[in-house]
Amino acid sequence: MSTPIKKLRLGIVGLGNMGFSHVGFALNTADIQLTALCDNDPARLEKVREVYFADKPMPVTFSDAMAMIDSGTIDGILISVPHYDHEPITLAAFAKGVHVLCEKPLMVTVQGAKTMIAAWEAGKKRKPDLVFAAMFMQRTWGHWKKIKDLIVSGELGRIVRTTWVVTDWFRTAQYYRSGGWRATWNGEGGGVLTNQSPHNLDLLQWFIGMPEKITAIGGLGKYHDIAVEDEVSATLQYADGSVAHFITSTAESPGTNRLEIVGENGKLVYENNVLTFHRNRVSMKAWSDTTNQGFQGPECWTFPVPFTHHGESGHRLVIQTFARKILHNEPLVAEGPEGIHQVTLTNAMMVSLLQGGKTVSTAQAEEFEGLLAGLKKAELQKQGTKK
Repeated sequence: MSTPIKKLRLGIVGLGNMGFSHVGFALNTADIQLTALCDNDPARLEKVREVYFADKPMPVTFSDAMAMIDSGTIDGILISVPHYDHEPITLAAFAKGVHVLCEKPLMVTVQGAKTMIAAWEAGKKRKPDLVFAAMFMQRTWGHWKKIKDLIVSGELGRIVRTTWVVTDWFRTAQYYRSGGWRATWNGEGGGVLTNQSPHNLDLLQWFIGMPEKITAIGGLGKYHDIAVEDEVSATLQYADGSVAHFITSTAESPGTNRLEIVGENGKLVYENNVLTFHRNRVSMKAWSDTTNQGFQGPECWTFPVPFTHHGESGHRLVIQTFARKILHNEPLVAEGPEGIHQVTLTNAMMVSLLQGGKTVSTAQAEEFEGLLAGLKKAELQKQGTKK
């Protein structure tokens, strides 16, 4: 057994938009001692120094993540770098017995996610209490927790349909021009499904589980001058006969964020920060099978469902539970291996989309690895032609 520690010595790698915010979250978490920071851009380190450490000592800084992992200055690492770098940094951390909290998505491909999970399993053989967590902070939000509770408690009965229209991810041409890695196959590995929607897809599977088959259509650079997908509409088919729809885009303004979950006992609707339950007095299936009515549905009561929210983004809470899992073996918000489900949904949707909307099984999500390799190669060739 490892020696008990009073505070988690945390290192953060990647100090871009999200990583910069993570510094503030970590500094406001009682169980964290922020001991190291890493970024290969000196200007980012200097910005962190000016904003957070003007009146106190700066943690040890590194320009290379591997050097930080090898330094002995950290017990855990928060990975907030471009997607493709998640895998090598995670593997190096687990090889050294360093706990990992990884930003979304876990990795670009299912194979990459599997490699990360396998490294964790191997690391646990040497260090049984090794922790792997994922930054799915939206699971801490009050309305999503209430929806999960209503489903698990059986209030909705058997789920028959779920529809999520989440098109409020509007992004401009300037956004995509702001970073050379953005919206490229080689730099980011995907578009709206990989960058904007991972939290939604994680919540979708957290609510209703994983489907057997997926059909997706959409567009690569349909509304923006980019290589990757900026609009996707997918249908998910489940083993029990239920269906789900997932519609997302970075081109719609005003966008929509409306979730409907329909069960035999009624319908939940979340939109504009209001959760509404249309509750059937009796099961719609039982009513349909026994009533002498031809058109009338069962009596339905409509009312708002109360929920409480902590008022934060949730990132600090995930960091806190990461520390408390390591220090006191308390539950995580999301175990790292759970992140593979979101990656599977993303990859399967892309396999279907790239094949013209062909229906695929979730097992075929791994085919995206080969398709992605071709897209990356073509992108590099196109860039070479432009030079």
